[in-house]
Amino acid sequence: MKGNIVRKCVLSLGLFCSFLSWSQTKLWTLNDCVSYALENNLSIQQSLLEEERANINLNMAKGNFMPSVSANANHSWTVGLNQNITTGLLQNQTTQFTAAGVDVGVDLFKGLQNQKQLAKSRLQSAATLYQSQKMKEDVALNVVNSYLQVIFNKELVKVNKSQLDYQKGQESRVANLVNAGVVPSGDLIDVRASVAQANQQLILASNAVTMSKLALAQLLQLKDYENFDVIDVDYEVGLSEVLSNSAKEVVERAKETQIDLKLAETQVEISERDLEISKSAYYPQIRAFYSLATRAAYMDQITGYELNTANPTQVIGVVEGTNQNVLQPNMSPIISGPNSLFNQFDDNIGHSFGVGISIPIFNGFSVRNSVKLSKLNLENSKKEKEVSVLKLEQTVYAAYSDTQNALESFEASKVTYEARNLALEYAKERYEVGLMNVFDFNQAQNLLVVAESDMLKAKYDYIFKTKILEYYFGVPLFENEAL
Repeated sequence: MKGNIVRKCVLSLGLFCSFLSWSQTKLWTLNDCVSYALENNLSIQQSLLEEERANINLNMAKGNFMPSVSANANHSWTVGLNQNITTGLLQNQTTQFTAAGVDVGVDLFKGLQNQKQLAKSRLQSAATLYQSQKMKEDVALNVVNSYLQVIFNKELVKVNKSQLDYQKGQESRVANLVNAGVVPSGDLIDVRASVAQANQQLILASNAVTMSKLALAQLLQLKDYENFDVIDVDYEVGLSEVLSNSAKEVVERAKETQIDLKLAETQVEISERDLEISKSAYYPQIRAFYSLATRAAYMDQITGYELNTANPTQVIGVVEGTNQNVLQPNMSPIISGPNSLFNQFDDNIGHSFGVGISIPIFNGFSVRNSVKLSKLNLENSKKEKEVSVLKLEQTVYAAYSDTQNALESFEASKVTYEARNLALEYAKERYEVGLMNVFDFNQAQNLLVVAESDMLKAKYDYIFKTKILEYYFGVPLFENEAL
């Protein structure tokens, strides 16, 4: 009895603990967020469909090298006055015929169009992979930015909470000083106003955390917004190794690693294949063919002849001079049913094969105009590639400069924060001995909060811009990258 009770208690405790662990909100890491986005983003899923489409087109291009095989069959009825193939007489009747065949064709020469189409399809497949990769990188960058925004807002909450706690402590100290008659009672009113203001700032910071988490959850396309949260991470700020390289070196590295340029180069190659395919229409086309055909008729057939006993002879002429009739045996055909279907198919089978050539002579200048359009598309692709190179250079130079400026801004904000911290300590000493009023003291405290907020903002601005610069340098956006 006691053993059953103990087992029930242990089971209940285990279920309760499982429920607690399940009900706890999952804290998402940066890797969790990016990996989830790459797996569930609708745009990325659409890009995967485009990859599948490109693979199907590639298989179709490969299939152009294979012969074409088709089978045909038909069965017909003829109703009305037509010739009886057995008696040779015209009569009203219904006849049936069946025909079947197989046709095989293979291209021997098509201006190398199939080979060039296959090369183009392979390039299009590669371009689709590049586009998918670019989309994944863009999604990952957006997630990193949104994630860092959440962390930044959480840090601001900590700063404002610390400020509120400090103001509440200051309220208690000023109240004691007022009771002791050291400072006027108006100081206590000012301090309480500062407490209310600090509380308001904390509420605003908390709302900013909620909104940034909501934005990140929507970016991840999560439905459970309320239980979504990220793990608190204290990112260390240091000099990025990428900044040890010159801006020109980073640009050259970006030209080797960036998908945009690879995609632009592939588009140029696709345009070149299109031009070659257009030119192939100038060449003659040679095609070999083979056909097999057979037929069957559902009509009676003559299998022999026999003497007509009712009229055993028939006059076939008259002897000149004597007018004597020339007679011969009157034979009647022996009629039987139609031959079997398969026997007729076997007896009537026929083959045809050969080689056909088609030489283009005049087609309304369509081929010439198609070639001209392909040349224009090729030139446009080359120009777009040049634009992509220039745009990448400008973007990387700007990212390099922004990262340097962000680092300098962060270093300056640290100095400002340290100076404001010392200034607050000095103001505190002066206020306690009555050399500073409470308004100036609160100003010193507010300036410290502003300095700390600016330092945090500069910190995460530098972190994100460092991520951008490292991305252009070919460094993974996050550990265990799944791009």
